[in-house]
Amino acid sequence: MSETQWNLEGQESKESPVEIPDVLPLLPIRDIVIYPYMMLPLFVGREMSIRAVEESLSRQRLIFLVAQKNSAEDSPKPDDIYRVGTVASIMRMLKLADGRVKILVQGLAKGEIESYLRDQPFFEAKIRKVVEPALHEVSIEIEALMRNVKEKIEQILNLKNLPPEIVMVTDNISDAGVLADLVASNLRLRIEESQAILEIFDPVARLKKVNDLLSRELELSTVQARIQNQAKEEMSKSQRDYFLREQLKQIQQELGEGDERAEEIKDLKKQIEKAKMPLEAKREAEKQLKRLEQMHPESSEASLVRTYLDWLVDIPWSKKTKDNLNIKKAQLVLDEDHYDLAKIKERILEYLAVNKLRRKIKGPILCFVGPPGVGKTSLGKSIARALGRNFVRISLGGIRDEAEIRGHRRTYVGALPGRIIQGIKQGGSNNPVFMLDEIDKVGTDFRGDPSAALLEVLDPEQNHAFSDHYLNLSFDLSNVLFICTANLLDPVPPALADRMEVIQLSGYTNEEKLEIARKFLIPRQLEDNGISASLLEISDDAVLRIIAQYTKEAGLRNLEREIASICRKLARKVAEGKKDLTRVTRANLHLFLGPPKFLPEAEQEQHEIGVATGLAWTSAGGEVLYVEASLSKGRGNLTLTGQLGDVMKESAQAAVSYARSQAKKLGIEEDFYQKLDVHIHVPAGAIPKDGPSAGITMATALISALTRRPVSRDTAMTGEITLRGRVLPVGGLKEKCLAAFHAGIKTIIVPDRNENDLEEIPKQLRRKLTLVLAKNMSDVLKAALLDKNSKRPSVGAETSAAKAAKRRRPKGKEKPLDKVGREKVIPLRA
Repeated sequence: MSETQWNLEGQESKESPVEIPDVLPLLPIRDIVIYPYMMLPLFVGREMSIRAVEESLSRQRLIFLVAQKNSAEDSPKPDDIYRVGTVASIMRMLKLADGRVKILVQGLAKGEIESYLRDQPFFEAKIRKVVEPALHEVSIEIEALMRNVKEKIEQILNLKNLPPEIVMVTDNISDAGVLADLVASNLRLRIEESQAILEIFDPVARLKKVNDLLSRELELSTVQARIQNQAKEEMSKSQRDYFLREQLKQIQQELGEGDERAEEIKDLKKQIEKAKMPLEAKREAEKQLKRLEQMHPESSEASLVRTYLDWLVDIPWSKKTKDNLNIKKAQLVLDEDHYDLAKIKERILEYLAVNKLRRKIKGPILCFVGPPGVGKTSLGKSIARALGRNFVRISLGGIRDEAEIRGHRRTYVGALPGRIIQGIKQGGSNNPVFMLDEIDKVGTDFRGDPSAALLEVLDPEQNHAFSDHYLNLSFDLSNVLFICTANLLDPVPPALADRMEVIQLSGYTNEEKLEIARKFLIPRQLEDNGISASLLEISDDAVLRIIAQYTKEAGLRNLEREIASICRKLARKVAEGKKDLTRVTRANLHLFLGPPKFLPEAEQEQHEIGVATGLAWTSAGGEVLYVEASLSKGRGNLTLTGQLGDVMKESAQAAVSYARSQAKKLGIEEDFYQKLDVHIHVPAGAIPKDGPSAGITMATALISALTRRPVSRDTAMTGEITLRGRVLPVGGLKEKCLAAFHAGIKTIIVPDRNENDLEEIPKQLRRKLTLVLAKNMSDVLKAALLDKNSKRPSVGAETSAAKAAKRRRPKGKEKPLDKVGREKVIPLRA
């Protein structure tokens, strides 16, 4: 109420002492409603309004003030103005420099527009003075209502800290209508609500309406005051905590206990110096330390900077383990942990030898590719032990986020470095043996491709400056010996595979498995199950039978499980009191492991027409694959079943084309394809199969069915066929020969261009197999097909040819054949 004032003289007589004419100039006002006895200044700026003021001054200084319905309207029409207003007297007028007029008005009485007499150059209206009904006596109800209103006014004033003069004014008012007008003018009401109060002519009804509005305003003011108090309390609490901490610091300094924050900063400085970081990393650490000193210790940013500094000082920038350069000792360690694996051991010893001579070389990046269970992961630990280095292993299986490798940027909540930097920190040195397990199981999605991030990690030309998103600094990975493992090389992107030195690990022969079981598996299981070596003896024949009839794998995991099962059964007996030696032999093996799980296939029991034995390669090792061909009367249709892939279907079509082109030479009716339908089926139809290496097998089965000559059940074959009958080389020869040997097949037909690959087959296995080198399909048919009345294939010529080929082999350095890519074969698992 700094601007608004009230003149309450003469309020007892509701009649105004000034005689009010019926016709008055009309002044539309915006954003306010004028009540009787209300005195306030108005600024008049519109030309029409100024004319109305001038006309009022030329008469009795009376003017009719009415609120506009829309305050934004500059040129209101009669419909834009309310009907009820206040007759006011212009007390003073002042012309301003900008052309506006400032007037001081006082409300006299309410009035209602009856009609507009003119609207140009100003509004002039005929009005009717509103006479409110007089209260002859103040009833108890009205008195109580007035007291209630006055009390609420006092409460609101206390909440809003308004001057106490308003309370003094209300205490002197005894008229209900005047009290209602006074309170309504001081409440922050909308124009519609103020006008509605003005239009209520009954004083009691108007006071009740104002009382309701006061209740709402009081409730709003109470809630607002509570919110302000809460905010003030929180601010006061934080200020109080700050002052207490400062006082605590001063007390600690007086007692000589020192400042914890200063101690922390000092400790971080020592750690930064001790870490021996590169110059760039040290500058960044010192910069972040200065930022930390200037921050409030309880701020969220301070905790982020502290975490970042902890990572910087914990990373082994300059810590390095000393390599074991004693090559003989390293070889001894490798031989203690793993049997055979000559290629890998030779490569590690070569690295040691070069490191011994040159002292500073980049760490090699190796990739061990082989079936499950052949010892790829455990080989990494053995290499670390042989070199005297720390060992770190991370599994990449199922990783789909690129940030897992490179880390998250520090802008993210909970950001951390990637798995590479975490592994380096875990290893505690900058030259560990770092194993990236299951690199072929890395996935990709909308968050990025982890394989692409690994391109920098596994590139010797780039990884000396590997940048992690979290650290945002270069870290030298060139001293790290990276070892990757994979079951298949096909899923690995070519750019990534090209950066690695791939070493293939094949499956073990039965003799190798026997040796590994005797040296490693049986002693380990005896120790794990708490059994003394004097209580259990497993014969070699029993182990060989476990390998042949209880497991079917390239690796050793199932073999170790079966040995563990024997040890557990014995452990129970020992726990029950048995103390004498238990011998496990071939005869009593079924008492420990039950009946055999894998038996020879039925097709091996006899020579059959139209059934040929092929060999396939899978991620778990080699597999024996039977191909069946049958003929029926028809029109030359070719049916292929067994869920064959596109490459395998094309091999079958090539086999049929070869049979048609060589029909006369093979003794087949030349028009057989017009009279017969050919059906080629590969059993285990639920398992997808693909690859070209079954080409000669399909051709042999088809020609056997056409010539009615049985195929030898003791002969297996692998090779790709062309339309001219040439036999092309294939991959995975060692695994395929192992599979044939395990199945009891001793004669294997292989492409002659795979002759050099025969060196990969262990010598003891080669001595037990008859390997027939085939240059074309005629060589395959001579070795595989039996005469109609004979029970043996005529392989003598081929065997001698193979021997002659061996004699022709030069003793010096051979020119290696072109590297043959391994065909893709989907694993043959039930």
